[in-house]
Formats: sequence, C-alpha cells, structure tokens
Amino acid sequence: MEKIQQALERARQQREGIDISQSVRQSHAEDVQSIKYTQTRSIEGHVGLQRENRILSAMEHNEYADAFKILSTQVVQRMEEHKWNSLAVTSVGEGEGKTTTAINLGISIAKEIEYTVLLVDGNLRKPELHEYFGITPELGLSDFLSKDIDLSDVLIRPGDIDHFVILPGGQPLMNSTEMLGSPKMCTLVNELKDRYPKRMVIFDMPPVLSVADTVSFSPCVDCALVVVEDDTTKQADLEQAIDLLSITNVIGTVLNKAKY
Repeated sequence: MEKIQQALERARQQREGIDISQSVRQSHAEDVQSIKYTQTRSIEGHVGLQRENRILSAMEHNEYADAFKILSTQVVQRMEEHKWNSLAVTSVGEGEGKTTTAINLGISIAKEIEYTVLLVDGNLRKPELHEYFGITPELGLSDFLSKDIDLSDVLIRPGDIDHFVILPGGQPLMNSTEMLGSPKMCTLVNELKDRYPKRMVIFDMPPVLSVADTVSFSPCVDCALVVVEDDTTKQADLEQAIDLLSITNVIGTVLNKAKY
C-alpha cells in the first residue's frame, strides 16, 4: 500500500511539474508576443537575392528548412539547459557557410513563439551580413563601438520577419580584434542579452583560424557553434580551432555542404 501511495505521489509531482513548465512557457510566449519594436527601423530587403542566398524567410518550406529546424531545436535545448542566451557562430576557415548558417539558425529560432532573436555581424573587418538580405544600412556595430551613438540607431528589422532583428557590422575596422575584445563590447553583449525576455543573441563571427577576432571576443559570449565544410575542413584545423575556443563553451559543430 505504501509503495502505491509513493507511486501516486510521484505521478502527482510529475503532473504538477509539467503543468508548471507549460505555464511558464505560455507566460514566456505571451511576453514575446507583446513585444513591439517601436524604435527599430524596418528595411525591406531584396527577396530574390535572399532566395539566391538560401535565406529561409524567402524560401518555401522544404527539407532545407527542416534541417535548420532540427539544428535550432538542438541549439536551444543545449543553451536552455545552462540558461545561456548568447551564441557565437564561427567556422574553421573561409567559405564554409557560417554566415548562412547563423542567419537561418536565427530565423528558425525566431519562428518559435517563445523567442526573439538578435543577429549581430561580428565580422568587423569584412562586414557583409546585410548583403545576404539585400539591404544597405548606414550604421552598424563598428560605429556604435567607436562613436557616441544610441543602440537604437544601428538596429534593423530586415523585412517582415517577426521577432528577428539584426545589428549590421558597419564600417570595416582594421583594429577589429581590439574592439571585439574590449570592455565596451562585453558590456554591449550583456545589454543585448537582457533587453527582452527569452532573447537569443547570435553573433556571426569571422573564421577562427583566419584572424584573432573570434578568439578575442569569445569570453564575452556563453557558447560557440563551429561550422565545418564536408570534404574540405581538415581534422587538424578543426581540433586547433576548438582548442582556441576553449575559453568559451563549444556546444557542437555543424557539417555544411554535405554530399549525400
């Protein structure tokens, strides 16, 4: 009889735990739905260019979108487990698809009713995130870091993607390593993380082995995701990149351009 009562009590606690979890998730969803971007400019992008760049917002739902849905679910689960909400997306070398991955990961997460996403172009030597959307911003992250301007002046909503905002890179900086590792940059990361409830902040960063920027910046974020190219990225280079990122939490790798 005692064992039955214990089993019933465990079942009751599990039900209550589920109810509490669902209640919290519903509350978060309502918080996100109530957010209105009154100061963030909305700029229409070039849909055809976005489609050419394989940006999810301009494409029909297909297996490509499903792949990013799986990726975004895994990323969110790992980050929620540790209460993290800032992520650097990088790669080992050039041309491995990190920017497309960062954009589509952000859009996929933003489609969840619980989250808002801010995507930041952290490639300050060669800022090009905005080009994927076909927009031409006047200011960006480099301007915020080097000048006295408000954050609201550099944030953009690209088109009509709900709960998705980008912070472009701005003018190229030759001293990008120092700027990305500066106290002002880390302070900005914390401000971006805490501005809205259930926000994910994703930074599109340069390749780890190309410049020191990502390694300099990595202590400012909770975790990192590394994009590798199928049949191109060398194992030794990947191991070196992971070792260089050891100052943050590497949550995994993404195999891109896989040949089936």
